[in-house]
Amino acid sequence: MNDAAIRELANLAGISNDWIDANGRPQRVAIGPLRAILAALGFPCDIESDVRASRARLTGADRSRPAAALVTSTIGQPVHLGLGDAAPQRRGRIVFEDGETADVTLQDVDGALALPPIDRTGYHRLHLAERELSIAVAPRRCITAEDIAPGERLWGLAVQLYALRRAGDGGIGDTTALRALVTSARRHGADAVALSPTHSLFPADPSRYGPYSPSSRLFLNPLFADPVDVFGSLRVASALAAIDPEERKRVENEAFIDWAAAARGKYALFERLFADFVVHDLEKTAPTQLASDFNAFAREGGERLREHALFEAAHQKWFATENIWNWSEWPADWRDPASPTVAAFAATESRAIQYQIFLQWLADRSFAAAQAGARSEGMRIGLIADLAIGMDRGGSHAWARHKDLLLGLSIGAPPDLMVPRGQDWGLTGFSPQALIANGFEPFLATLRAALRHAGGVRIDHAMGLTRLWLIPQGAAPKDGAYLRYPVDDLLRLIALESQRHNAIVIGEDLGTVPADFRNRMADVGMFGMDVLWFNRGKSRFMPPATWRRDAAAMTSTHDLPTVAGWWKGTDIGMREALGLIPDAADQRKQRGTERSALWRSFKRAGVASGTQPAPEAPDRVVDSAVRFVAKSASRLALIPIEDVLGLADQPNLPGTVDEHPNWRRRLEAAASDVLDTPAAQPRLDALRERGR
Repeated sequence: MNDAAIRELANLAGISNDWIDANGRPQRVAIGPLRAILAALGFPCDIESDVRASRARLTGADRSRPAAALVTSTIGQPVHLGLGDAAPQRRGRIVFEDGETADVTLQDVDGALALPPIDRTGYHRLHLAERELSIAVAPRRCITAEDIAPGERLWGLAVQLYALRRAGDGGIGDTTALRALVTSARRHGADAVALSPTHSLFPADPSRYGPYSPSSRLFLNPLFADPVDVFGSLRVASALAAIDPEERKRVENEAFIDWAAAARGKYALFERLFADFVVHDLEKTAPTQLASDFNAFAREGGERLREHALFEAAHQKWFATENIWNWSEWPADWRDPASPTVAAFAATESRAIQYQIFLQWLADRSFAAAQAGARSEGMRIGLIADLAIGMDRGGSHAWARHKDLLLGLSIGAPPDLMVPRGQDWGLTGFSPQALIANGFEPFLATLRAALRHAGGVRIDHAMGLTRLWLIPQGAAPKDGAYLRYPVDDLLRLIALESQRHNAIVIGEDLGTVPADFRNRMADVGMFGMDVLWFNRGKSRFMPPATWRRDAAAMTSTHDLPTVAGWWKGTDIGMREALGLIPDAADQRKQRGTERSALWRSFKRAGVASGTQPAPEAPDRVVDSAVRFVAKSASRLALIPIEDVLGLADQPNLPGTVDEHPNWRRRLEAAASDVLDTPAAQPRLDALRERGR
């Protein structure tokens, strides 16, 4: 087979044959990985006839190739329809989202047919003879901090929701603890609380608690719900009476979350509440107000909610009774959501499916109450949701809507300076062809789910909007390639949904960032992320005044050392103990040089004075770091609560699974009191001063 034909096919499919590594050196993808990725994308190329057929599909010569179901544009700009010469006629009618109509005439713009600029944002319909197109007209920019608070510099906290404490939480931080933290943070002037991901995980298997490996990003983790928000304290207390109080007390007092035990207790409570709800609400001749609200939620959730609940019930069956975790290993008729076998299961297990919808209802209402509480406290942003980059291929989205996804490929990262072998995150993501063919509905549904009860969203690995490093299953991370995504369409849709939800958007732009991507983010009003550890040169850290105005300023993130941990070298010690670094002595020596550079930078910025503290005495360094970031030019600062409290341990240590207590650490004090520690006060004062 001609290698040139394979490379041409790869280019047509959006796969980059060439890329630039972390050292700035050009690299070329080998033919073997290209073949594997093309096959996973649905473009076989083993023999010449395969190549010809795949090429015809990609170039449009195959008449079965579906046309784009949604065209995006920006307000005030011509709407390029992508019809070529296929337009049945030049005159048509546009039906705006609000029902108004207008006659339109297509124009020739840059050699292609386009509509004249549309003067209103929204999702509209264009009728051309027998053809109909959806058109999304976006604003020029997302909602920004300037729109929310003109001329001000806002700040907020970044928290791991599960880490919060309150009496009676059952061993896992929940939305009621979150509301207590919001009240306390607002007293100090905070306008936002950025959360770790709250996506649905795997209720049948609580050992899968990594928040960035969700079953579905469309639904929520019910373990974060407080049923008091729905049923009131008396009804919940009645249900709790039958649950072992000693076990509940034990898991609540643990320093690290015992996910299996805590989940067991919380689901036992939910099951008792559901049984009571069925008898006293759903089965009443005249449905109660609670039953009516539940039924309305189920109707609103539609087919996607039903599919998710159906998967959860089936997953419980197969994992609990047969110990088969991944749906791809179920019998063939169970792998098809539309099969008669699955339909029969749905009919006989309707109550189990209804219970899964009940869990989502509890979670939805709890997060709604949390965001409403943040706004009522006066927070101008409130909650900032975290949208994970992908999904576990064994989860509900992959089972129900596998054609949305690239199940034969894994999202990761190429080799770089920090991880020379590259990374395979074990996640699947959207197929760009499926996004286009389905009018971007999977992406829109995911984005809307994140913004449903939030004043902002952080998009994990935002570079995935323009390209993803994809690895064939079973291959090494180095044997992947970048796949291009329709970034212009995705950015327009993000801007449109940001406006409709009145929510800011933060894109995680850390790591290997494509050329000009940060400029594109800034143009559309998306915040980037400026993190202290990365805002540096060879011998100094960047002065706060030079930090980006259009990036969220941070001391650290959940994957990086806290300030206290970095200063003490805790991160180096942990990696050395786990055998993750062969050169710990060299790293300690380098850290000593970096400490001196950081302290000098603090003194230049006027946030520190005196002699450099010893490695084992990080408190003054933490104070200075928060003041340093608070002085940054950014319109928004988000400080991890671990740095406000001066903690040394980070929530997650990349490269580990069970070797380190990732996603398990709990804060010591109750959420209502956690910010009242003496050590936190100078840091909170610096942040409050920033807002003045």
